[in-house]
Amino acid sequence: MQKSVTLAMGNGGQENSELITKIFYKYFKNDILEKSEDAAIIKIDNEELRIENEGAIVNKIAMSTDSFTVSPLFFPGSDIGKLSICGTCNDLAMMGAKPKYLTVSFIIEEGFNLRDLEKIVRSMKKELEVNGAKIVSGDTKVMPKGTIDKLIINTTGVGEVLVDGISSNSLQEGDVILVSRDIGAHGATIFMAREGIELDSELKSDCASLYPSVKALIDAGVKLRAMRDATRGGVAAVLNEWAKQNSICIEVEEEAIPISTEVKGACEMLGFEATALANEGTFCIALPKEEAQKALEVLKELNSNASIIGKVEGEHKQRVVLKSSYGTKRFLDMPTGELLPRIC
Repeated sequence: MQKSVTLAMGNGGQENSELITKIFYKYFKNDILEKSEDAAIIKIDNEELRIENEGAIVNKIAMSTDSFTVSPLFFPGSDIGKLSICGTCNDLAMMGAKPKYLTVSFIIEEGFNLRDLEKIVRSMKKELEVNGAKIVSGDTKVMPKGTIDKLIINTTGVGEVLVDGISSNSLQEGDVILVSRDIGAHGATIFMAREGIELDSELKSDCASLYPSVKALIDAGVKLRAMRDATRGGVAAVLNEWAKQNSICIEVEEEAIPISTEVKGACEMLGFEATALANEGTFCIALPKEEAQKALEVLKELNSNASIIGKVEGEHKQRVVLKSSYGTKRFLDMPTGELLPRIC
């Protein structure tokens, strides 16, 4: 590792993984944390502390936290407020949990426009309603002008686990990989907005709450192996994390990955790989082969771009292989470098 923190260490790729492993896990490592899930699953052993919900006793909860520094604060399709609720609620949903309670902390720069702050908080309220969740505690700090860039929001969430056993460590040979919609829209949108690039297109962030999609899969009886929202580092980071955690090879059909015309154009213009661009309303699913078609039908009801993109197979353990329509293969590596800081 380098001797000082770099922007690349926050990109969700290789450098970020090394920072977490060599610094944070070194001192915080425990049996829950080292599972490297989107949210921690905590078993409540004390019967007096268990949650009663609609007559059922819940003895497992999911818990996650995230901080948001996106720039600009307002962008096509969303803003930092909606993003801060979606980010944490989505991490809970990826563990098969219904978001229930959130805490929120605001770190605000002196001189920040109160009208903008109210607009952001109103956006948060609206997204809480989508998830059926509520803010139950919070904190506010104001920093002297120039010491931070406008606004930082942290949200921590607790959710009720609806389906047990969903884990990024449970993938098996033969499992099928799906994505819930077209990829890369958030990362491309943020870059365009930040650089002031105007395109004659409808490109906007995919920022959205994923719990309704997860609930639809659960209600349809789909047996889920693993889910992960493809935020920093995009689909490439998710698939590489799964491959390494399970010591498997994941083979992906390049032509099957759904990418919108707008994102393709942005990538060609800027030299980005769509698979490495961040998403805020797109998730990857791993599940048994016999469940794939049912899951795809459910997802397509919500977004027609949902697609089966690959499967767990191949000889290159701990690697992701991208197969082209021409029959060639290449490794899809974990993203590296300062691709696009401050996207969430």
